[in-house]
Amino acid sequence: MSANVFPPLKHESVPVIAILGAGPGGISRAIAKTFGANGFRVALMSRSPLELDPIVADLIDDGIVATAVRADVLDHASIASGLTEVKQRLGHIDVLEFSPPDAMPARVSATELTHENVQLQIDVYVHGALAAVNQVLPDMLARGSGTIIFTTGAAALYPLPMFANAGAAMAWLRNWAHALHAAVASRGVQVGVVAIGARIGRQSGATPEAIARLYWELHRKHEQVEKVFLLDVAEWLLEARVR
Repeated sequence: MSANVFPPLKHESVPVIAILGAGPGGISRAIAKTFGANGFRVALMSRSPLELDPIVADLIDDGIVATAVRADVLDHASIASGLTEVKQRLGHIDVLEFSPPDAMPARVSATELTHENVQLQIDVYVHGALAAVNQVLPDMLARGSGTIIFTTGAAALYPLPMFANAGAAMAWLRNWAHALHAAVASRGVQVGVVAIGARIGRQSGATPEAIARLYWELHRKHEQVEKVFLLDVAEWLLEARVR
């Protein structure tokens, strides 16, 4: 459990974002700061929440109510208990952002797929997302409001033979995001997906802050379902092929 623990807060009118799959990198911090600056409380969810304490402290310094909670995308019980803990500490969840950590230690070619290296990606991107959504969607539908945003890589849109297992799983998640949006938009719930194909922090314009704005836009503009951050598709495809 994070050292930055808050007692349960009772002001339910203050919105809450839960970032599932948060890491110590810049995007989680940027998304948290973007929503926090717009009045949200922030829950950062990770299988190693103590690693997120520096981000939590940074958010608190900015006047944002924030905490870190344990949840492992491969452990559905921990997803359920983690999201329950978020609601107990901060209030009902208005925005769920699902951005699982990279489950692929090495690239796997389309000619090298096995049950094991495909199943790991399916467990993360498909079953992990299902477990999280099933915890928050009923409450959102009952309230008639809420936002769910999934994060994928650009391989969800542009099939790459060397990322075949992850790309296929992310494409499933992207497909479901569009289908889920079509099913629940009329009931007040927004569903979106952000696909990222960039060397964050190493490519001009590819800053965490620029990417975080896409999440805020999806939350605010319910007629949009997908945002793609891909500065130069040809450059990205070339880089991906030689990595």
